[in-house]
Amino acid sequence: MFRALRDSPWRPGTLLPGRAHGGFSLIELLAVIVIIGLLTGLLLPAVQSARESARRSDCANRLRQIAIATLNYESARGQLPPGSVAKEFIAEPNTPHTFYRWSALAQALPYMEQTAALASLDLEVPLYGRDFQAFEQNRPGIQAIIPGFLCPSDRQERVSEAFGPTNYAVNSGSGAGGGTPFDADGLFYINSGTPLKQVTDGTSRTVLAAEVTLGEFTPPLTPRSAVDPRLTYGFARAAPLTEASCEETATWNLSDPPSFAWVNGEFRSAMYNHYRSPNSQQLDCVSSKLIAPLAERYAAYGWRAARSYHGGGVNAAFADGSVSFVEEGIEESVWRGLGTRSGEE
Repeated sequence: MFRALRDSPWRPGTLLPGRAHGGFSLIELLAVIVIIGLLTGLLLPAVQSARESARRSDCANRLRQIAIATLNYESARGQLPPGSVAKEFIAEPNTPHTFYRWSALAQALPYMEQTAALASLDLEVPLYGRDFQAFEQNRPGIQAIIPGFLCPSDRQERVSEAFGPTNYAVNSGSGAGGGTPFDADGLFYINSGTPLKQVTDGTSRTVLAAEVTLGEFTPPLTPRSAVDPRLTYGFARAAPLTEASCEETATWNLSDPPSFAWVNGEFRSAMYNHYRSPNSQQLDCVSSKLIAPLAERYAAYGWRAARSYHGGGVNAAFADGSVSFVEEGIEESVWRGLGTRSGEE
């Protein structure tokens, strides 16, 4: 055998018979490219899914911090912060009371380790003056972008030049009464001040806050079929709302897009309800009382859904401080029941 090897013409470093010089053949190279393409196609969705899972978890943690802050507010003061504020402005008595509008998020700032942000706000004056502009001393503070109010799965950009945006809103209830902001059946509404002892449905079965999406400008002549419900609400002419008034409107994002201001405790911003299911394909609908006594004038009525860019549902924080992912296929009656504090559903 050794003699055969010795007499063989093959020497180390020479190619075996049948092998071409120059390494890989064209067919082998194409096979490698195809395999790499297949592996990339398999791995890329997995990587994207892992990233979204991490973003969703981060989003849930930020929502949990908001829930804990409002619960600490309740522990310290005996009631949850109002969803929105309405009262007479003594310095200018003709100012509509609802122009105060300070949100539950703004009022809970000290319990979120955001005392600096609170210090930049003067909550003793309305959010808006009679000219519909913010008071000068509040303009720097209301422009602040607070990372804890933004979900990493959304675009995390300013919606309005004058305000910092929010991906989280507190729950006003089932949306009964045409989406009324007064004396609603949830935890937050105008001048609410709800103590947890009133949550007879159980704190683990009553939603405190949930996700909402940041809106965008929508051209006025956009057909309803082309409007994205994650970015747009319809402005109806009737308050309280009706299904008919919401269906017939073609006025989109009047004044400001959804979620434009974390300081603003109205349905366009830091408050929502359970009238529509999570990620509903129906457009959100908002209106206001233009002709009413000062105590109710310009009060914003709304049917606004919880929304997110997570596949299949939204994160929701409950009144016991827990956070769960609620699937968008949840039954409408169950979802509305989770929105009320004492509906005995």
